[in-house]
Amino acid sequence: MLSTTDFRRGLKIEMDGVPYEIVDFLHVKPGKGGAFIRTKLKNMINGRVVENTFRSGEKMIKPDLESKDMQYLYHDGEEFVFMDMESYEQLHVGNDHLGEKGGYLKDGMELKMLLYKGQPLDIDLPASVTLEVTDTEPGVKGDTVSGASKPAALETGISVNVPLFVNTGDKIKVDTRTGEYIGRE
Repeated sequence: MLSTTDFRRGLKIEMDGVPYEIVDFLHVKPGKGGAFIRTKLKNMINGRVVENTFRSGEKMIKPDLESKDMQYLYHDGEEFVFMDMESYEQLHVGNDHLGEKGGYLKDGMELKMLLYKGQPLDIDLPASVTLEVTDTEPGVKGDTVSGASKPAALETGISVNVPLFVNTGDKIKVDTRTGEYIGRE
C-alpha cells in the first residue's frame, strides 16, 4: 500500500483497477479543514490525463507492474513479436498499442518492456537508434543551404527530415524521443 505522503512525479498507483502514473501533484493545506493533495494522473493503458484530489493520509494500491528484458523479433504486419529473454516465450503486441515507438524497432533489438498483470503496457527504447535510409531524393553537389532538409524513408517504415547531404543507403542516428535526425554513422 502507498500513502499520499509517498506521492512524487513518476510514482505509479492503481485506482479502480487501472494503473496510473503521477504526472504532477500539489500538497494543499487550507487554513480550515484537513490537508489534501491535487494530482494529475496519466492512465497507463489509454494515455488520458485526469485530475484527482486525495485526502492527506489516504492509502492507494501499488499496481502489479513488472519490467522484463525482451528481444524484438519481427513485425508480421498486424503485430510486433517479442521474446522474453528468460523464458523464451513469444509475446504479440498490436500495432495500435505501441504507436510511434514501433517505428524505431529493429530486428534483434533488446529492450525492457513494462507489463501490467502480464499484459504489455509500454516499451523502454534506447535514446537513439541507427537506421538505414531506404529512400530519399539525391543530394545535389553545391546545394549547401544552411539548415535545409529533405524527407527520408527509413528501413522500419518511418520518415524523418534529414540534411541535404544524406543519401539512400546511408546509416543515420535518430532520436527516439523526438524523431529527429542526430547524425550519420
